[in-house]
Amino acid sequence: MRTVVIGGTGHIGTYLVPRLIRLGHDVTVLSRGERTPYHSDGTWKDVEFVQIDRAAEDAAGTFGRRVADLSPDVVIDLICFTEDSARQLAEAVEGKIQHLLHCGTIWVHGPSVSVPTREDAPRKPFGDYGTQKAAIEAYLLTKARRDGFPVTIVHPGHICGPGWTPVNPAGNFDLAVYEKLAQGHDVLLPNLGLETLNPVHADDVAGVFLAAIASRSTAIGESFHAVASDAITLRGYAHAVADWFGRPAQLGFLPIGQLRQRMSKQDAAATWDHVEHSPHCSMDKAARLLDFRPRYSAFEAALSGISWLVDNGKIAT
Repeated sequence: MRTVVIGGTGHIGTYLVPRLIRLGHDVTVLSRGERTPYHSDGTWKDVEFVQIDRAAEDAAGTFGRRVADLSPDVVIDLICFTEDSARQLAEAVEGKIQHLLHCGTIWVHGPSVSVPTREDAPRKPFGDYGTQKAAIEAYLLTKARRDGFPVTIVHPGHICGPGWTPVNPAGNFDLAVYEKLAQGHDVLLPNLGLETLNPVHADDVAGVFLAAIASRSTAIGESFHAVASDAITLRGYAHAVADWFGRPAQLGFLPIGQLRQRMSKQDAAATWDHVEHSPHCSMDKAARLLDFRPRYSAFEAALSGISWLVDNGKIAT
C-alpha cells in the first residue's frame, strides 16, 4: 500500500512512519526538511522523502496536486491547520485515494462540560487553533456524508514522548516547574489544582491512526480521540512527578488570575489555555469501533518525556 505522510518527521510521525514501514507500506514523507525524527530507527532508510513548503504551495494552489501526483492509496495529514488547506487537499485527491486521515485536536471541544467527553459532544471551540480545527472537521465530515469522501479524523490530546517537553503540572512548559518538584521546592498551581490534562504518548496516537487504517470500513466518516484512558488533575500530576523524584510535593495554590501575573506572558497564556479547556476525553469509541486501547496512562505518557529531559540534562535534579 502506498502511503503519503504529510509532516511525518514530527511528534506523531516519529512513531507512525516506522510502524507503517514494518507493516509493509510504501511510505513517502512530505516535509520542509527542517527536522529529523526524534529518535533513530533503521526503517527510516526505506522512506522516500520529498521536501516541500506546504504554506507556500497552498498559497499557490499547488499542494493538493503535488500529493495527488504521488498516486497514494492512503494520505495521512499531520500538519493541516486551516479549512482552506484541508479543502485544497481533499478536492485534489477525491476519487483517487482509498483513505485520508486528518490529525485534529481535542481542542475542538472547547471547555469540558460532561466528562469524559465523547466524540459526539457539541463543539464549543475557542481560540484560533481550536476554532480552525473544528472548521476543518466539520468540512471533512460533511464531505464524507454528502460525497462519500473516505476521511477519518484523529483528535490527539497533549502529545508526549522522548525528545520534547510535556505540559507540566502548572499547565505550561516551564522546565523550572519540574526542577522545583525534583528539588523539593515550593510550586504554585492555579486555583485548587483540580483542573485536568489529557496527555497521550505519541506512539498511542500513531496506534489510533494505524487502527483506523486497519478498520477502514468502520473508521471512514468518523472522528476518534487519541488520549490516555485517564485524565490527570494538575494537583495529582504534581504529586506523581514529585514522588517519581523521591520528594514530597510542596504545593501552594493561587487564583489563576493572580498566578498569571507571576508568570512570563508565554507561560501565562499556556496555563490559561489548559485550565480553561480542562479536558477529559473518552477513548470508548476507539475501543468499540477500532479495537484500540492506549498502552500508556496519562502519567506514563508524561513521564516518557520527563525522564528523557532528566537523562539529557535538561532538568536539574
